[in-house]
Amino acid sequence: MTGRKTVPAARMLAALLLLAFAAASLRANEADRLVDAWLDSQKNVASWSADFVQTRSLKTFAQPLVSSGQVWFAAPDRFRWELGNPPQTIAAKNPGQLLVIYPKLQRAEKYPLDPRQSGRWKDALSLLEAGFPRSREELESQFRIRQTRVLGDAAEVVLEPRSSAARRLMREVKVGFDTANFGLRWTELEFGDGSTLRNDFKNPTLNPALNETLFSPAIPTDYKIVEPLKSNR
Repeated sequence: MTGRKTVPAARMLAALLLLAFAAASLRANEADRLVDAWLDSQKNVASWSADFVQTRSLKTFAQPLVSSGQVWFAAPDRFRWELGNPPQTIAAKNPGQLLVIYPKLQRAEKYPLDPRQSGRWKDALSLLEAGFPRSREELESQFRIRQTRVLGDAAEVVLEPRSSAARRLMREVKVGFDTANFGLRWTELEFGDGSTLRNDFKNPTLNPALNETLFSPAIPTDYKIVEPLKSNR
């Protein structure tokens, strides 16, 4: 009698396992489809701005550090991040340079940019722009897609830098986007030391009119200006 009951039970277990695998496969296929749609939507992004909340988790701190700020992006290679209100750090990038300004310290750092640059410096900049790839080809030239998943009304793609130098700096990048309009919802960076930095975006504006001076801010005359790359040569 026991043996007769075991066979149907085993069949039921096998059927449940097959259903579970099928459901997982469907979720993976749906996530992949959403990633393709997100990447395709990027060609419609000429500019973008949003508020954000930044959460920095460090192994040496019991509680995460939380700050707020604003970000602006203009295709293909301009951005500006302001952290704090009033801003404590401003990072502005245009095709010619990356400028990092510390208003409280009255200090500015200039980093000249060259399109022919390669190596760790270029890898680091690509990590900052992971939320706005222009195509799947561009994304996969810099990252391996390790995982895609649907999380309620959002989808997340987990990226691993292809460059070994970039991986030493950052293990992975997570990008979350809305499944309805494909707008950027969050980015999360995991660094080589295990610390993380997450930006959750809110109040986004698609294709606002942005003045070019936003990405080339004037430096007050009483600020100290340094060029770290030159001093390291």
